[in-house]
Amino acid sequence: MRDEDFKTFITNAGEAIAQREPSPITVSKYRGVLPDALLKYWEEEGWCGYADGLFWTVNPDDYKHVIDQWLAGTEFDGIDNYHVIARSGFGSLYAWGERYNRMLTVSCATGSIVALKSKLQTPEKQPDLALQTFFAMFDRERFDLEDEEGHFLFEQALDNLGPLTEREIYGFAPALFLGGKCRLNNLSICDMDVHLTLLRQMR
Repeated sequence: MRDEDFKTFITNAGEAIAQREPSPITVSKYRGVLPDALLKYWEEEGWCGYADGLFWTVNPDDYKHVIDQWLAGTEFDGIDNYHVIARSGFGSLYAWGERYNRMLTVSCATGSIVALKSKLQTPEKQPDLALQTFFAMFDRERFDLEDEEGHFLFEQALDNLGPLTEREIYGFAPALFLGGKCRLNNLSICDMDVHLTLLRQMR
């Protein structure tokens, strides 16, 4: 049964557009590593795409090499062991630390990591509540990007390029952190793993 926080999430994001069921072995692997509330969502909902593919819940195993690449050599490297629990349609990664139960965001499109280092090292006393709040506070604009005229890009990309699959993102070329413009005509559908790896190598 859905808790009130997830019901609020569904109200804001809509029902899933794609779903993959996790194996009991994978759920068991993350027992005691990630919040019980998240594992409950996995068991009841699966790993899914929401909001027309703007937001995805994911198998952390599929993203471990990517998050480790992006954190390597940064000030956040070694603070915690991070696991990606969700990602956006533009390739932003939302990673949960197993030691302190704090989340950081890697915005691969802009080449930046969003987090307060001091807070990352302060243990979260209520990890389940923090996780549930992350979902309950879902807002499409939070996961979208604005073009140069202040218009959100996701719906434009969806209409012009078509929907994303589980392993795809809308990627910019040239990369934004290399001077590329945040425009619809600079977007294309990319293989997520390949694109995010290339972006890290360029960064």
